[in-house]
Amino acid sequence: MDISIVVPLFNEEESLPELEAWIRRVMETHGFSYEIVFVDDGSRDGSWQVVERLAQENTCVRGIKFRRNYGKSAALNRGFAAVQGDVVVTMDADLQDSPEELPELYRMITEEGYDMVSGWKKKRYDPVLTKNLPSKFFNWTARRMTGIHLHDFNCGLKAYRNAVVKSIEVYGDMHRYIPVLAKWAGFKKIGEKVVQHQERKYGTTKFGIERFIRGPLDLLSVIFISKFGKRPMHFFGMWGVFIFVIGFFAAGYIGISKLYRLSQGLPTILVTDNPYFYISLTCMVIGTMLFLSGFLAELISRTASDRNSYLIEREIGSGKAMTEQ
Repeated sequence: MDISIVVPLFNEEESLPELEAWIRRVMETHGFSYEIVFVDDGSRDGSWQVVERLAQENTCVRGIKFRRNYGKSAALNRGFAAVQGDVVVTMDADLQDSPEELPELYRMITEEGYDMVSGWKKKRYDPVLTKNLPSKFFNWTARRMTGIHLHDFNCGLKAYRNAVVKSIEVYGDMHRYIPVLAKWAGFKKIGEKVVQHQERKYGTTKFGIERFIRGPLDLLSVIFISKFGKRPMHFFGMWGVFIFVIGFFAAGYIGISKLYRLSQGLPTILVTDNPYFYISLTCMVIGTMLFLSGFLAELISRTASDRNSYLIEREIGSGKAMTEQ
């Protein structure tokens, strides 16, 4: 199968028939074999009934329905587990992503060798203050912190090589950081394509102001996990030792300074009356706590079921031959 299209949806009954017809028209025009996987994320309208009807009318349509609303990341993760196509494309169900982009995205993956291509909505039809400006700031921050130079991390229109979606796990609100997860999994050829952004035709946006709080927290989470998920002691231990050493030498300086002043008959104050003593003591306590946190995290990571779960691109030779080498 050439293309699998994963469409997460929540209360989008009005747009689904038009979206399916548009995708089908593009696929048939270009002669692609395809499937559309609609993942209903606990819709409360008639979205699932629409998906059932579309599946009866078009054998290329598949549907997955959640019992309740879990979020876009959960819908994508379940869709990724179900797809069969060589190239996997994700797009939103609100008709703001154009299916006309599908052939070029497919070509970039299959002919130019990209592992992943992310859409860039260079011209947006969203409110400037509530979506455009926050989005620009978010993307600037994500570029600086991840080293992945994409203009639009949050664009729902993305294309992947099948091996990419089978190698990553999307959870929480990590759908914004799939490029980071892909890079962490070893897929480094990540491209970008300017895509057409259309005005919302039906309904309203499903993302509220809480995304401005969850987004930065998820960014910090994915960066920490990608760098220190299997070696947390390297993070906590390093900072713990560093802060402890600062506190230890500061306390030592305070003690030596008092002894020197006493030996010279100079006036001095009690160590406990010196505010810097408590700052030093606090640094030593914090450093010790960080070190112990790293030690405990290391124990947890070493007993985790996936502690030795590594993504292997290919293997050659039999187990016996590899053992004897």
